[in-house]
Amino acid sequence: MFKLNNIISNEQINQSKLSSATDILKNMQSELVSYISEGFGPFLAAIYDENGNLVAKSANTVVKDQCSNHHAEINVIKKAEEHFGSYDLSKYNLSLYITSEPCMMCLGAIMWSGIRNVYYSVPSEDVERITGYDEGFKQNWFDEFAKRGITVYGNIESELGQKVLKDYVLGGNVIYRPQR
Repeated sequence: MFKLNNIISNEQINQSKLSSATDILKNMQSELVSYISEGFGPFLAAIYDENGNLVAKSANTVVKDQCSNHHAEINVIKKAEEHFGSYDLSKYNLSLYITSEPCMMCLGAIMWSGIRNVYYSVPSEDVERITGYDEGFKQNWFDEFAKRGITVYGNIESELGQKVLKDYVLGGNVIYRPQR
């Protein structure tokens, strides 16, 4: 694992990639506020191609759709697959940007989709602390993604993302948690 200030990655940190991801995630955190006001969950994901063009964007729709697997990452991967007409996105060299670290379910979907790069904002421990949502067990996922050729950068604009999550909770919005 590589670190630069709060940023973590499974490759040597590339300042150009980090700068681009920072700009995109800042904008996404700002956009997320309006998605939340429209009844979407507190997570947003976007997929960009290797030239920096937006391919797809989607928010979490679990509560809105009453479907536990409608996470932002799953929704946006589905949109990208529809866009390209393929379940295998590997040939398109795509990057996924997420306002929070992917949960256990979404990690599998990302890996199997063929996404090449993942950039996220708020780490799971902060998501769990703020929202109470169980992100699942994700032992060594950075290393496992690296073995599969998937680059990961995390904790980008985390403080901004934490504020959005705190405001979501303070606003009385639903955090879905199955009863155990």
